[in-house]
Amino acid sequence: MRALFSFLVAAGLALSAFAEDAAPAEDSGRAIPAVTLATARIAEMQARVPVSGTLVARQPVQIFPQVSGYEITEILVEAGDTVEKGAVLARLDSETLSALLAQAEAEYQRAEAGVSQAQSAIDATAAALTQAETSLRRMRQLRESGNVSQAVLDEAVAAEAAARAEAASAADGVGVARAALALAEASRRVARLNMQRAEIVAPVAGLVSARNAELGALSGAGSEPLFSLIAEGSVELAAEVIETALPGLAVGAPAEISVAGLGRIEGEVRLVPATVDPVTRLGLARIALDPDPRLRTGLFASGWVITARRQSVAIPAGAVLSDSGGDRVQVVEDGVVRTREVRAGLLWDGQREILEGVEEGETVIARSGAFFREGDRVREAAAAQQAPEQAADP
Repeated sequence: MRALFSFLVAAGLALSAFAEDAAPAEDSGRAIPAVTLATARIAEMQARVPVSGTLVARQPVQIFPQVSGYEITEILVEAGDTVEKGAVLARLDSETLSALLAQAEAEYQRAEAGVSQAQSAIDATAAALTQAETSLRRMRQLRESGNVSQAVLDEAVAAEAAARAEAASAADGVGVARAALALAEASRRVARLNMQRAEIVAPVAGLVSARNAELGALSGAGSEPLFSLIAEGSVELAAEVIETALPGLAVGAPAEISVAGLGRIEGEVRLVPATVDPVTRLGLARIALDPDPRLRTGLFASGWVITARRQSVAIPAGAVLSDSGGDRVQVVEDGVVRTREVRAGLLWDGQREILEGVEEGETVIARSGAFFREGDRVREAAAAQQAPEQAADP
């Protein structure tokens, strides 16, 4: 029995020693996890706001006739034509307007003659008044010397008063004649303007977008304009923008717009929405587009407004881990994981901007960083793929 007990004790000691020697070997042979690594680099980062809408005229112009009731006798343009400022678009029947102008000219000439006549009357009454005043003075002298009777003097006084009244009346007549001349001049001016308005002209240069004028129709008979123009032919996008993106919009921000059937066209924000539709929660921005003769109002367009663009440190978006405690990144230094808090910024093209916490050139775990902790050892996935090949070599 004693010999059996001694054998068992010796065997136990041997097994214990073997276990102690085997443990480090097992630890040293444990596989190091392979991970996908990425290097922080300087890249362009952008913030974009999606927009969509319809092409509209930047400055629509409606042309109505300025004289009513006259037949349209000639139409010189069609929708789609480009016109210069002052170009004749249509003509109205001008026979009646010509007669009215001739009548106004005649009235003006008569009023001019009336002023001349009134002026002559003033001159005549002024001479008569002077003669009456001279006669009155002479009669008074003669009366003082007793050479004329009181009746003769009274007649001279009455004649002088009558001459004075006629002079005053003649002066008033000149005022009336001049007022009549001013009225005739205004009437002649209106007649001349109406004669000019028999030609419907373009108030600005631009593109004729619509023609409602018809030969034989009477001017002013309908509520629609005779012609509609797009000033300078400038077309822009009336873009709907979600309310949460409005604070980032600014006048002059660049835009990349895709127009149906035309492709990409560059532009910039011209107007920022001042209000938001309470039902759709959208604001309507205006985006000026680069000139292109293919642009047509009514076309659908969509695209992006670039609200921010800068060069920054960037890493793959999946490398940034976010939770209630903030953002963090698993940085790898000499094969060891170091958890580092960061301040993340823009997300663009699969990359995330790092404002603080990671410098250019540092290595981070690109994916599955949440499975590792501070101090874990890792190796790059590419090295793991090469290991079997190296082991197969003789």
